[in-house]
Amino acid sequence: MSLAETAVGAAVNALNVGGKTLARLGVSAPSLDVEGLRAAARRRAGLTDFGAWAIDEPLERLMRAYRDEAALTTLGRITVRELIVSLLESLLHLEAERARSPSIADRRIEAPVFIIGLPRTGTTLLHGLMSEDSDNRVPRTWEVMFPATFPNTEPGIEAARKLTESRLAWANRLAPQFKTIHPIAPDLPQECIAITAQVFMSIQFHTTHDVPSYETWFEQHSQRLGYEFHHRLLQHLETRRPGRHWVLKAPGHLFALDDLLARYPDAKIVQTHRDPLRVMASMASHATVLRRAFSDSADPERIAADWTERWAQALKKFLAVRDRCGPEQFLDLSYDDIENSPLETVERVYAFLGWPLTDGARAAMSRFIEANPKNKHGVHRYSLAEYGLDRETEMRRFGDYCARFNIAVQADR
Repeated sequence: MSLAETAVGAAVNALNVGGKTLARLGVSAPSLDVEGLRAAARRRAGLTDFGAWAIDEPLERLMRAYRDEAALTTLGRITVRELIVSLLESLLHLEAERARSPSIADRRIEAPVFIIGLPRTGTTLLHGLMSEDSDNRVPRTWEVMFPATFPNTEPGIEAARKLTESRLAWANRLAPQFKTIHPIAPDLPQECIAITAQVFMSIQFHTTHDVPSYETWFEQHSQRLGYEFHHRLLQHLETRRPGRHWVLKAPGHLFALDDLLARYPDAKIVQTHRDPLRVMASMASHATVLRRAFSDSADPERIAADWTERWAQALKKFLAVRDRCGPEQFLDLSYDDIENSPLETVERVYAFLGWPLTDGARAAMSRFIEANPKNKHGVHRYSLAEYGLDRETEMRRFGDYCARFNIAVQADR
């Protein structure tokens, strides 16, 4: 650990100890009251109109879960408050820009490509590779975090990138292990869960914090709101930086293929597959690292048991909807092919989509592979046993899925 990380750790510990002292005195700071969060966003943005988005119920449920279930440290409350205020502020700026430029609504988002699979199945690598083709349009991290806060000028874009970099650097100090699990940087492609989070409809929240009542409601509720906002944000980004093809990704789409296709009936779906026993241990490690940065309660075995069942049910729901669709809308890829033969795998994707893979795109993808070798930020180690997952139980849970896609289940390491 570096001196800077040691200093941050000491400061965080002192902050959390002070917060516990205040809590014993009946003082919880900062406040997570919904109306206070809305007011803070309005003050920061200098705007008042959140638009007609039906965010009241998801926001209320989410904040109640944060207060009652997440066991947030003082730092956790600070980061949650900042997250929610930032999301609300972004919504205010987006509505203001749409009011100034109503023609944004005329933008057509045609035949977008969605890369979908269980977490840790190669979706990030495939998305990154395809983002290197200049014909493809992906949402970048900086523009999802600040889609309308800054003007669409060179200085405005640079300001958004710098602020994004600053926030990511702080997150890396709080959870330094995270970069070994999932790379993130201002100009890397961003997942769709960060888009739908802006109307508080996303698995992002339960991944980073323990908010099970919100997550259960989210999984059982229609996600039309999230996809309507997703479509509107793509329209907005398209006006700022057009592209020929939209290429998007998020494992979270497994929870709502029906609502995704209702909004994008012409979408093409690339589904990635990997041994689910590897996936579940890796996913549990991912969530544990994130939650430990903000909570006094992050039990790895409890996290694993919770998410394993949720992902299993999401996968079943997704495949049931997929079976009602035409097979020409879907392409299946294995994690091993994405990892071991990335360019050949991209060729398969382009053939499925009917797109040409130019020499320039191929060369850019090759450079991306060279610049981002596996384990670039360290080795991510995990096993079923350390997360309390039983091999035979998980094989029964995912047996039908493995049989359907001919997925080999490997021995635990």
